[in-house]
Amino acid sequence: MESLKHLFERNKDWAAAIKAEDPDYFLNLSKQQTPGYLWIGCSDSRVPANQIVNLPPGEVFVHRNIANVVVHTDLNCLSVIQFAVEYLKVEHIVVCGHYGCGGVQAALDEKQYGLLDNWLGHIKDVARLNADQLQGLESHEKLNLLCELNVKEQFANVCNTSVVQKAWGNGAKLTVYGWIYSIEDGILNSLCARNAAGELFDTK
Repeated sequence: MESLKHLFERNKDWAAAIKAEDPDYFLNLSKQQTPGYLWIGCSDSRVPANQIVNLPPGEVFVHRNIANVVVHTDLNCLSVIQFAVEYLKVEHIVVCGHYGCGGVQAALDEKQYGLLDNWLGHIKDVARLNADQLQGLESHEKLNLLCELNVKEQFANVCNTSVVQKAWGNGAKLTVYGWIYSIEDGILNSLCARNAAGELFDTK
């Protein structure tokens, strides 16, 4: 059995480098968690939340799953949203997808993936409801458009959760955003946002 010793060595090197730059870094980090942002993103290993927006640990509370899906039966995701909004008092929730998403591609494929198919069904619903926009597009264009449409759908699902609706009803300063990331150039783009007053801003 592999011990993954090299990862422990890399961890020691990393911690030592951080402490050499700031001896109190980990002590200060351990005292309190007060992030201003909840990031709901894709599990893709090429899309690390903190690095994309150049924020240090402690600034972003993160939930990730395949294709950044938010559904009202996912108690894991809903619990994260509740904890972030009601206990951490975040003021910003970002749903971030990315172009070329493998989960979205799998939803477009005419293949069976076993258990994963149950999850992909949520994205297939997005494709079905937007079939007119996707019709006639080349495969690459279809994939990337569906990535955007999926972000907008999951953004809407976040806005409609009981937690967010309650927060807005209580006057909380909370804004929800739908963003998309390009792995090819590292750039984020905003698709939509909704503020505490319930006003929808479509930015694309």
